[in-house]
Amino acid sequence: MNENAATTMGLTAERLDHYIGGSLRKPHSGRYLPNQDPKTGKAIATVAAGDAQDVAAAVDAASAAFPAWRDVRPIVRGRVLLAIAAKIRETRQALATIESEETGKPLWQSLADIEVAAQYFEFYGGMVNALHGETIDLGAAYHSFTRREPFGVVGVILPWNVPINQAARGIAPALAAGNTVVAKPSEKTPSTLVALARIAVEACELPAGVLNVVLGDGASAGSALVEHPDVRKIAFTGSVRAGREVGRVAAERIIPVTLELGGKSPNIIFEDADLARAIPNSAWVFTFNAGQTCSAGTRCLVHESIHDEVAEGLAREVRKLTVGPEEDARIGPLTTEAQYRKVQHYYQVAREDGATALVGGSLPEEERLKAGWFVAPTIYTGVDNSMRIAREEVFGPVVTVIPFKDEAEAIAIANDTDYGLVATVWTQNLSRALRVSSALQAGQVAVNECLAGGVETPFGGYKQSGHGREKGVEALHHYTQLKCVTIRV
Repeated sequence: MNENAATTMGLTAERLDHYIGGSLRKPHSGRYLPNQDPKTGKAIATVAAGDAQDVAAAVDAASAAFPAWRDVRPIVRGRVLLAIAAKIRETRQALATIESEETGKPLWQSLADIEVAAQYFEFYGGMVNALHGETIDLGAAYHSFTRREPFGVVGVILPWNVPINQAARGIAPALAAGNTVVAKPSEKTPSTLVALARIAVEACELPAGVLNVVLGDGASAGSALVEHPDVRKIAFTGSVRAGREVGRVAAERIIPVTLELGGKSPNIIFEDADLARAIPNSAWVFTFNAGQTCSAGTRCLVHESIHDEVAEGLAREVRKLTVGPEEDARIGPLTTEAQYRKVQHYYQVAREDGATALVGGSLPEEERLKAGWFVAPTIYTGVDNSMRIAREEVFGPVVTVIPFKDEAEAIAIANDTDYGLVATVWTQNLSRALRVSSALQAGQVAVNECLAGGVETPFGGYKQSGHGREKGVEALHHYTQLKCVTIRV
């Protein structure tokens, strides 16, 4: 781990421990997991291997802190969240340096992720006073009203692809609503969440125990968090396989769960689209974060009359992109070795399916990239929607270009998937934009810009992309439970 950045954030460069009840805590088992630099494959630090006893300690701390935090006036909670946002921006360079080292992503991208994390705390710090109920007219003899109340201890389980961004996305609204949190980051990318918790408690007056971080893998620490009887709500972001198990345990315990899972999102380009914007934006969306984004438009559906033009345009854009370990590279390595091997597996799958690699389709040839987990951005043509490369989530910089003949076929192909997270429509016809957006089975639809929206807009999936919503005012509703009070007067 970078010594200067780690020192700035109060972290140990060689070892990372839990953050429970306002202080760093070693794992109960004494065990640590190795962590590697995606750019080189070399060891950079060790991470506490949490277990059920570590989780229990964190839940105990969160439970003890809950009554006082729940009773803090919303406007005061908001001030704390705004202070956290300001401190994140103040320490953004150190946070971004740590995140780039663990994830492999270029520094410019980590800086952007840090800014979005600050925006989540800023948004919910300002929105907390808008969380209120309503009165219900039962006649003059009654006063009936609803109120939104926190659950108590919320478990937030996070993936490795956008660590601090997605941590803030779940933690900020949970805290704003008056809950306390036990968060479990991926064991591959935990450092910025520990730093965030320390910033919140030690520099921004968040009471100790309100935000706790337990490290470790999903099988030990993650499962224990979902199963703990005092955890009253779970927010999980990750794979469909893991989300299915989290949902099963939550159902058995009869607790609410927000699941934000995978995607195989359609990016539909009609014949009247502004290709000068659509082509570069479509190339950007499937290569951003080395393709490790569940919302990436990895199925590019193109009207048959412009199919070749768009495919060649995408190829030109992709050939401009730099792949490497440099801070200003456009595409860094994949974050985990397992993902590196998975993308290579899909290169083989595509070949077996008969797809044509217009660009990429194999590992980069540069010698300097062979030590790390670098893959080539890839465009496949000659694809139909029945192929595995068009149906299964690769989670790498890989796109399939699929032709369609008319609007009805575009909608049919777009909806012919197990997923339903994001869709994009490119057209200059407003009627078509509204008509197609209504027909698409996706939690959010962007028109004439990929991944349009911000921290203010709700985000979540249809079908196997999950349920519940993060972001926006809607997330506050998912981190509260509704109570109705009726008084005979």
